[in-house]
Amino acid sequence: MNQVEVSAGTIEYEDTGGDGPVLVFIHGLLMDGTGWRHVVGELRGRYRCILPTWPLGSHRKPMHPDADLTLIGMGRLIGEFLDALDLREVTLVQNDWGGAQIFLAVANPERVSRLVLTACEAFDNYPPGPVRLLLPLARMPGGFRVLMTVLGTRLGRRGPGTWGWMSKRPVPEEVYDAWFRPARVDREVRRDAAKYAVSAPPKRELLDLAAKSAEFTGPVLIVWATEDRMMPRDHGRRLAELFPDSRLVEIDDSYTLLAEDQPEKLTAAIGDFLAATDT
Repeated sequence: MNQVEVSAGTIEYEDTGGDGPVLVFIHGLLMDGTGWRHVVGELRGRYRCILPTWPLGSHRKPMHPDADLTLIGMGRLIGEFLDALDLREVTLVQNDWGGAQIFLAVANPERVSRLVLTACEAFDNYPPGPVRLLLPLARMPGGFRVLMTVLGTRLGRRGPGTWGWMSKRPVPEEVYDAWFRPARVDREVRRDAAKYAVSAPPKRELLDLAAKSAEFTGPVLIVWATEDRMMPRDHGRRLAELFPDSRLVEIDDSYTLLAEDQPEKLTAAIGDFLAATDT
């Protein structure tokens, strides 16, 4: 893993290298870049794929105690990462977490030329409805540790309202273990994740941020799962209407984690979009 310093701390990232156009991947809460492993396996070589581990609970290096890890702060952190590596003409590729839209609203979108949003938080769906039920636990002293204990059980990993509603097909246990271990064993990582988990601003502000993000005029691909239980299907269609240069692809037989449930179809949709918009 490579690493780079930003204001919040050290961000680790994988970089496939090469001279191709740059793709920067965004994962969700309590996940890391391995969620994109099937997609990146097909795209590397043609594209330089960069997979940061964002400080959302699966990061191995805790952030500074005073780091701003709120939703807004994390949007700015994406911008800092692009600045720190001096990345240009970037395609952001996102799933689950809605950080890309927040970034577009609050940071430096001039470094980004294209956007791929796949089944993700949008509008006022921060966090998704089922996850909101866990927020009282996240706010309690020791509550996040209890949550991580639950995610060590089969019910926690595949039950309704948790990762059982994130993917129709079980994520491999070794991937789950790697995702959940940092927050299970490190109190400071749990502190970081809890900061983000309870930070969503009020609905009106979220909708204002969504509107601001739509000032982005580059090509946008939106890929949505028709059976998604976390991200409303109509949000994909609303996003397609929101961005001025967008296209929508809907994929059946999948929940939110399209790269787990339908990696071939998702990769094909992304590959077609990139080929059509390469300059």
